[in-house]
Amino acid sequence: MTTRRRFLAGSMALVGMALLDRAAAAPDVQSRSSTETAPPLWLASGQPYRPVVTLNGWTLPPRLRDGVKEYHLVAEKVRREFAPGMTVNCWGYNGSTPGPTLEAVEGDRVRIYVTNRLPEHTTIHWHGIRLPNGMDGVGGLTQPHIAPGETYVYEFLLQRSGTFMYHPHSDDVLQVAMGMMGLFIVHPKNPRERPVDRDFCFLLHNWDIEAGTATPKPTTMTEFNLWTFNSRVFPAIDPLVARKGDRVRVRIGNLSMHDHPIHLHGYDVQVTGTDGGWVPKSAQFPEVTVNVPVGAMRVFEFTADAPGDWPLHCHKLHHTMGPMGHNMPNMLGVPHADIARKIGQLVEGYMAMGETGMAEMQAMQMELPENTLPMMAGEGPYGPLEMGGMFTLLKVREGLARDDYRDPGWYRHPPETLARKV
Repeated sequence: MTTRRRFLAGSMALVGMALLDRAAAAPDVQSRSSTETAPPLWLASGQPYRPVVTLNGWTLPPRLRDGVKEYHLVAEKVRREFAPGMTVNCWGYNGSTPGPTLEAVEGDRVRIYVTNRLPEHTTIHWHGIRLPNGMDGVGGLTQPHIAPGETYVYEFLLQRSGTFMYHPHSDDVLQVAMGMMGLFIVHPKNPRERPVDRDFCFLLHNWDIEAGTATPKPTTMTEFNLWTFNSRVFPAIDPLVARKGDRVRVRIGNLSMHDHPIHLHGYDVQVTGTDGGWVPKSAQFPEVTVNVPVGAMRVFEFTADAPGDWPLHCHKLHHTMGPMGHNMPNMLGVPHADIARKIGQLVEGYMAMGETGMAEMQAMQMELPENTLPMMAGEGPYGPLEMGGMFTLLKVREGLARDDYRDPGWYRHPPETLARKV
């Protein structure tokens, strides 16, 4: 899970680097008039930007060498817990999928070492980032493939701020399908540009993992059975926690095979960025559902002025469910309890399902094959939530500390604001 402690520990490694960058990245504070406002230089390290919070993930701190920020990514097999009760054999970077988020500042020069510990060759493409052609990471075209055991280095200047990704361009279908991807966030050089109080990010992906198994089928093109935010499924996806009045930014990348209309309850938002750049204010308009196309990124922002527990989910509603079979018979409205009793005499544990709807499947708590998740899961304060995929919560509360990202528990509705039976 995302832990602020883990992130802050990594951030302290940036103290010396941030102090060196500060003069170049931040404007002269003393020159501001008393009426100007600007975000502070966050954290004890003096970083000139608010770091992102990667849902169920982490940021890889760089080291500064001769004015260049260096990172080291290791492509390798990883084991990822999608939710308690299911662990998947994936490929990723530095022990995780998605790989660690990379954060830097517009104008930085970065040097990224990539070591291949996979059983086949690979590369890394820096999706959306402007760079020299020879650094673009397309195996066989702009560079040789990185063979198992080899280390390559990429080096380029970050010419613009924005929200970007990294992923292989080498055996693309298999390697991306197995979870090789990560976020690359480039903050504006001027810390007063596009300030927010909370900045969240995650990647969308799809998987086909047969019941009772642990390895995804990388050749599946359309009929997937697991849909994830940062390789996690509900109820194991971190909530987005904000205090009332915060300006919140959400960055979403899509490396799945489907587009995803991401819907936020309780708010209208402004789409402020794509992987092509920031959207001018004159071109922004209100939305409550932001479609994230395949191979694209979308950034939206809003002011967290409505306390509560607000769902954030894909509005292709089967993407909010856990593993489900395809080509299942339609039993809706078909009485078949008598047949189920007869079958139950031959097949121990057989149950009649689907006559009145699908919610009964969660209530029945069926026994599942090992390492398999139910189609519906999660308990709320008033009963089953009946989700199991691309679903989490925006939790807005009054009185939170500025950098408090802990789950505040369930929202307590003020009197006369809760739906009731009549």
